[in-house]
Amino acid sequence: MTNTLEHQVRAHLAEHGVRFTRGRRLVVEALAAADGPRSAAELHDDLGRSIPVSSLYRSLAVMADAGVLAPHHGTRGLTRYELAEWLGGHHHHFVCIGCGSVDDVELPDELEHTLEALVSQVAGARRFAAHGHVLEIDGHCRACA
Repeated sequence: MTNTLEHQVRAHLAEHGVRFTRGRRLVVEALAAADGPRSAAELHDDLGRSIPVSSLYRSLAVMADAGVLAPHHGTRGLTRYELAEWLGGHHHHFVCIGCGSVDDVELPDELEHTLEALVSQVAGARRFAAHGHVLEIDGHCRACA
């Protein structure tokens, strides 16, 4: 984990009255290195069981509540976590309905602007003040296709 990322997370958690414990640091490091959102079970495997499961779930909940992590609730009831957009950057996801894998997708600027215009148009038609968007594309990954 870069010093900048650690500093940002530590400062943000402190603003919310939350300590940046060793376990939380390990979770942030694992998510920063991941190629997409990770479930608690996947994180537990990634971390080599260095964090008790109960502490892992508590850390995920606390950091999600503080706005450091973004939870993504899957269609099968599985929640996966990733760094919040302000830390990890804006992106979208491919979600495999076969195996449940989730991969990050960054759109080229032209397509992102098109998507933003579409979101604005749809929200405007319903007099809804949109403040952002998330696009998840369901389908089958290469292994499941």
